[in-house]
Amino acid sequence: MEEALASMVDHVAARLAAKEHEVGGGRLLVGICGIPGSGKSSVARKLIEGVDGGRSSVVVGMDGWHLTREALSQMDDPKEAFAKRGAPWTFDAEAYAAFVDRVRNSDNRETLEAPSFSHAVKDPVPGDTKVEPHHRLVVFEGLYCNVDEGAWRSAAEKLDERWLVSVDESEAKRRLVERHVLTGVAKDHEEAIWRANNNDLPNGRYLLEHLLEPVRRIPSINDDAWAGEG
Repeated sequence: MEEALASMVDHVAARLAAKEHEVGGGRLLVGICGIPGSGKSSVARKLIEGVDGGRSSVVVGMDGWHLTREALSQMDDPKEAFAKRGAPWTFDAEAYAAFVDRVRNSDNRETLEAPSFSHAVKDPVPGDTKVEPHHRLVVFEGLYCNVDEGAWRSAAEKLDERWLVSVDESEAKRRLVERHVLTGVAKDHEEAIWRANNNDLPNGRYLLEHLLEPVRRIPSINDDAWAGEG
Protein backbone atom coordinates (compact mmCIF):
# COMPACT_ATOMS: atom_id res chain seq x y z
CA MET A 1 0.00 0.00 0.00
CA GLU A 2 2.72 2.47 0.92
CA GLU A 3 4.38 1.92 -2.47
CA ALA A 4 1.07 2.51 -4.28
CA LEU A 5 0.36 5.68 -2.31
CA ALA A 6 3.90 6.97 -2.87
CA SER A 7 3.40 6.46 -6.60
CA MET A 8 0.14 8.44 -6.47
CA VAL A 9 1.81 11.23 -4.49
CA ASP A 10 4.53 11.47 -7.14
CA HIS A 11 1.87 11.48 -9.86
CA VAL A 12 -0.05 14.35 -8.24
CA ALA A 13 3.14 16.32 -7.57
CA ALA A 14 4.05 16.01 -11.25
CA ARG A 15 0.61 17.20 -12.33
CA LEU A 16 0.86 20.17 -9.97
CA ALA A 17 4.25 21.07 -11.42
CA ALA A 18 2.76 20.97 -14.91
CA LYS A 19 -0.09 23.22 -13.79
CA GLU A 20 2.44 25.91 -12.89
CA HIS A 21 3.18 26.33 -16.60
CA GLU A 22 -0.48 26.73 -17.57
CA VAL A 23 -2.02 30.15 -18.07
CA GLY A 24 -3.29 31.28 -14.68
CA GLY A 25 -1.63 28.36 -12.88
CA GLY A 26 -4.94 26.65 -12.16
CA ARG A 27 -5.78 24.29 -9.34
CA LEU A 28 -5.63 20.51 -9.45
CA LEU A 29 -8.89 18.90 -8.28
CA VAL A 30 -8.83 15.28 -7.11
CA GLY A 31 -11.89 13.28 -6.07
CA ILE A 32 -11.34 10.30 -3.76
CA CYS A 33 -14.25 7.92 -3.29
CA GLY A 34 -14.69 4.44 -1.84
CA ILE A 35 -17.29 2.31 -0.16
CA PRO A 36 -18.01 3.08 3.51
CA GLY A 37 -15.14 1.77 5.61
CA SER A 38 -12.61 1.87 2.78
CA GLY A 39 -10.44 4.48 4.49
CA LYS A 40 -10.78 7.19 1.85
CA SER A 41 -10.33 9.90 4.49
CA SER A 42 -6.97 8.39 5.44
CA VAL A 43 -5.88 8.28 1.80
CA ALA A 44 -6.91 11.92 1.29
CA ARG A 45 -5.00 13.02 4.40
CA LYS A 46 -1.87 11.07 3.49
CA LEU A 47 -1.99 12.42 -0.07
CA ILE A 48 -1.81 16.06 0.93
CA GLU A 49 0.77 15.28 3.61
CA GLY A 50 2.89 13.51 1.01
CA VAL A 51 2.60 16.21 -1.63
CA ASP A 52 3.61 19.23 0.43
CA GLY A 53 2.72 18.65 4.06
CA GLY A 54 -0.63 20.31 3.45
CA ARG A 55 0.88 23.76 3.00
CA SER A 56 -0.90 24.44 -0.29
CA SER A 57 -3.44 21.63 -0.19
CA VAL A 58 -6.84 21.11 1.41
CA VAL A 59 -9.32 18.25 1.81
CA VAL A 60 -13.01 19.03 1.35
CA GLY A 61 -15.23 16.31 2.80
CA MET A 62 -18.46 15.56 0.95
CA ASP A 63 -20.11 14.75 4.30
CA GLY A 64 -20.58 18.48 4.84
CA TRP A 65 -23.45 18.26 2.36
CA HIS A 66 -25.45 15.80 4.44
CA LEU A 67 -29.01 17.04 4.82
CA THR A 68 -29.49 18.30 8.37
CA ARG A 69 -31.37 16.33 10.99
CA GLU A 70 -34.06 18.99 10.81
CA ALA A 71 -34.42 18.45 7.05
CA LEU A 72 -34.64 14.69 7.53
CA SER A 73 -37.31 15.11 10.18
CA GLN A 74 -39.45 17.04 7.66
CA MET A 75 -39.47 14.20 5.12
CA ASP A 76 -42.54 12.06 4.48
CA ASP A 77 -41.00 9.16 6.41
CA PRO A 78 -38.55 10.62 8.96
CA LYS A 79 -37.83 7.21 10.51
CA GLU A 80 -36.65 5.84 7.17
CA ALA A 81 -34.73 9.05 6.43
CA PHE A 82 -32.71 8.73 9.64
CA ALA A 83 -32.23 4.97 9.19
CA LYS A 84 -30.98 5.51 5.63
CA ARG A 85 -28.87 8.60 6.34
CA GLY A 86 -25.91 8.30 4.02
CA ALA A 87 -27.95 7.18 1.01
CA PRO A 88 -27.65 9.45 -2.05
CA TRP A 89 -31.03 11.13 -1.43
CA THR A 90 -29.97 12.22 2.08
CA PHE A 91 -27.37 14.63 0.64
CA ASP A 92 -27.74 18.02 -1.01
CA ALA A 93 -26.03 16.90 -4.20
CA GLU A 94 -26.92 20.09 -6.07
CA ALA A 95 -25.25 22.32 -3.47
CA TYR A 96 -22.16 20.09 -3.48
CA ALA A 97 -21.94 20.23 -7.27
CA ALA A 98 -22.32 24.01 -7.18
CA PHE A 99 -19.38 24.27 -4.78
CA VAL A 100 -17.17 22.06 -6.96
CA ASP A 101 -18.08 24.32 -9.88
CA ARG A 102 -17.07 27.41 -7.85
CA VAL A 103 -13.70 25.88 -7.02
CA ARG A 104 -13.16 24.79 -10.63
CA ASN A 105 -13.96 28.23 -12.03
CA SER A 106 -12.57 30.42 -9.27
CA ASP A 107 -9.91 32.96 -10.16
CA ASN A 108 -8.04 31.88 -7.00
CA ARG A 109 -8.40 35.32 -5.45
CA GLU A 110 -11.11 34.64 -2.90
CA THR A 111 -11.57 32.26 0.01
CA LEU A 112 -14.31 29.72 -0.64
CA GLU A 113 -16.13 28.26 2.36
CA ALA A 114 -17.49 24.73 2.51
CA PRO A 115 -19.38 22.92 5.27
CA SER A 116 -17.81 20.15 7.31
CA PHE A 117 -19.63 17.46 9.27
CA SER A 118 -19.60 17.20 13.05
CA HIS A 119 -20.04 13.72 14.48
CA ALA A 120 -20.55 15.36 17.87
CA VAL A 121 -23.70 17.22 16.80
CA LYS A 122 -24.44 14.82 13.91
CA ASP A 123 -24.95 17.68 11.47
CA PRO A 124 -23.04 19.84 8.99
CA VAL A 125 -21.08 22.87 10.22
CA PRO A 126 -21.43 25.71 7.68
CA GLY A 127 -18.24 27.41 6.48
CA ASP A 128 -15.94 25.21 8.55
CA THR A 129 -13.66 24.21 5.66
CA LYS A 130 -11.90 26.94 3.71
CA VAL A 131 -10.36 26.74 0.26
CA GLU A 132 -7.84 29.56 0.36
CA PRO A 133 -6.32 31.36 -2.64
CA HIS A 134 -2.97 29.61 -2.03
CA HIS A 135 -4.51 26.12 -2.14
CA ARG A 136 -3.35 24.61 -5.43
CA LEU A 137 -4.44 21.04 -4.67
CA VAL A 138 -8.07 20.53 -3.61
CA VAL A 139 -9.02 16.98 -2.66
CA PHE A 140 -12.73 16.18 -2.56
CA GLU A 141 -13.35 13.11 -0.44
CA GLY A 142 -16.61 11.23 -0.11
CA LEU A 143 -18.74 8.27 -1.04
CA TYR A 144 -20.46 9.78 -4.09
CA CYS A 145 -17.92 12.27 -5.43
CA ASN A 146 -17.18 10.08 -8.48
CA VAL A 147 -20.71 8.88 -9.28
CA ASP A 148 -22.03 8.98 -12.85
CA GLU A 149 -25.61 10.16 -12.14
CA GLY A 150 -27.33 13.52 -11.68
CA ALA A 151 -25.59 16.34 -9.85
CA TRP A 152 -22.89 13.94 -8.66
CA ARG A 153 -21.84 13.43 -12.29
CA SER A 154 -21.83 17.18 -12.95
CA ALA A 155 -19.36 17.59 -10.09
CA ALA A 156 -17.24 14.55 -10.97
CA GLU A 157 -16.77 15.72 -14.55
CA LYS A 158 -15.06 18.88 -13.25
CA LEU A 159 -12.34 16.93 -11.43
CA ASP A 160 -8.87 16.43 -12.88
CA GLU A 161 -8.44 13.07 -11.15
CA ARG A 162 -10.96 10.50 -9.93
CA TRP A 163 -9.72 7.86 -7.49
CA LEU A 164 -11.35 4.81 -5.92
CA VAL A 165 -10.01 3.38 -2.66
CA SER A 166 -10.47 -0.38 -3.01
CA VAL A 167 -11.20 -2.66 -0.06
CA ASP A 168 -12.73 -6.09 0.47
CA GLU A 169 -16.36 -5.74 1.58
CA SER A 170 -15.85 -8.02 4.59
CA GLU A 171 -13.00 -5.83 5.86
CA ALA A 172 -15.08 -2.71 5.28
CA LYS A 173 -17.92 -4.24 7.30
CA ARG A 174 -15.59 -5.07 10.19
CA ARG A 175 -14.36 -1.49 10.28
CA LEU A 176 -17.87 -0.06 10.01
CA VAL A 177 -19.23 -2.09 12.92
CA GLU A 178 -16.30 -0.97 15.07
CA ARG A 179 -16.75 2.65 14.02
CA HIS A 180 -20.51 2.77 14.56
CA VAL A 181 -20.16 1.54 18.14
CA LEU A 182 -17.18 3.80 18.84
CA THR A 183 -18.84 6.96 17.52
CA GLY A 184 -22.30 6.26 18.92
CA VAL A 185 -23.99 5.89 15.54
CA ALA A 186 -25.24 2.52 16.83
CA LYS A 187 -26.12 1.80 20.45
CA ASP A 188 -24.57 -1.68 20.36
CA HIS A 189 -22.81 -4.27 18.22
CA GLU A 190 -26.05 -5.76 16.91
CA GLU A 191 -27.38 -2.43 15.71
CA ALA A 192 -24.02 -1.62 14.13
CA ILE A 193 -24.16 -4.85 12.11
CA TRP A 194 -27.71 -4.03 10.99
CA ARG A 195 -26.67 -0.56 9.85
CA ALA A 196 -23.67 -1.87 7.94
CA ASN A 197 -25.72 -4.57 6.19
CA ASN A 198 -28.79 -2.47 5.44
CA ASN A 199 -27.39 0.98 4.71
CA ASP A 200 -23.62 1.34 4.39
CA LEU A 201 -22.77 -1.65 2.22
CA PRO A 202 -25.74 -1.19 -0.15
CA ASN A 203 -24.65 2.44 -0.60
CA GLY A 204 -21.15 1.19 -1.40
CA ARG A 205 -22.51 -1.22 -4.00
CA TYR A 206 -24.41 1.66 -5.58
CA LEU A 207 -21.13 3.57 -5.89
CA LEU A 208 -19.32 0.65 -7.52
CA GLU A 209 -22.18 0.23 -10.01
CA HIS A 210 -22.15 3.95 -10.90
CA LEU A 211 -18.50 4.97 -11.10
CA LEU A 212 -17.69 7.66 -13.62
CA GLU A 213 -14.73 6.23 -15.49
CA PRO A 214 -11.85 6.62 -15.87
CA VAL A 215 -11.00 6.02 -12.21
CA ARG A 216 -7.59 5.32 -10.69
CA ARG A 217 -7.74 2.49 -8.15
CA ILE A 218 -5.64 2.50 -5.00
CA PRO A 219 -5.68 -0.11 -2.21
CA SER A 220 -7.05 0.76 1.20
CA ILE A 221 -4.75 1.81 4.04
CA ASN A 222 -4.51 -0.26 7.22
CA ASP A 223 -4.25 2.78 9.45
CA ASP A 224 -4.74 2.72 13.23
CA ALA A 225 -6.02 6.29 12.97
CA TRP A 226 -8.80 5.31 10.56
CA ALA A 227 -11.55 4.97 13.21
CA GLY A 228 -14.34 7.42 12.61
CA GLU A 229 -13.27 8.00 9.03
CA GLY A 230 -14.74 6.89 5.72
